[in-house]
Amino acid sequence: MNILSSLSHIGYTVPPQADAGWMGEAGPGPSYMDPGSGGPENDFTNRNTTFLVWNCLHLARMLKDAGEIPAYANQPDVWEAGCPSGFHSPEHQR
Repeated sequence: MNILSSLSHIGYTVPPQADAGWMGEAGPGPSYMDPGSGGPENDFTNRNTTFLVWNCLHLARMLKDAGEIPAYANQPDVWEAGCPSGFHSPEHQR
C-alpha cells in the first residue's frame, strides 16, 4: 500500500485492486507457472489478478475517452504562485 500511495502522490494513476501477486512459499521456491507450485489453481491469486486486469482496462478506457487527466486544480506551480484552486488571489495573473 505504501508504494501505491507514494505513486499516487507523484502523479501516477493507480486503479483499484492493483495489488495482485503470487508469493508462494516464503523464500526461494517455485514460480507461479512451475509444475506443482499451485499458482494456476490458486483462486485468491487468480481472482485478484482478474480484478486488477479489468480495472486497469476500465481505467485506461476512461482516460482515453476523457483525453487525459485534466490539469485543473492539481498544478503545484499555480498553488505556489498564490492561486490555489478555488481561491481568488489578485496577485496571481494567468
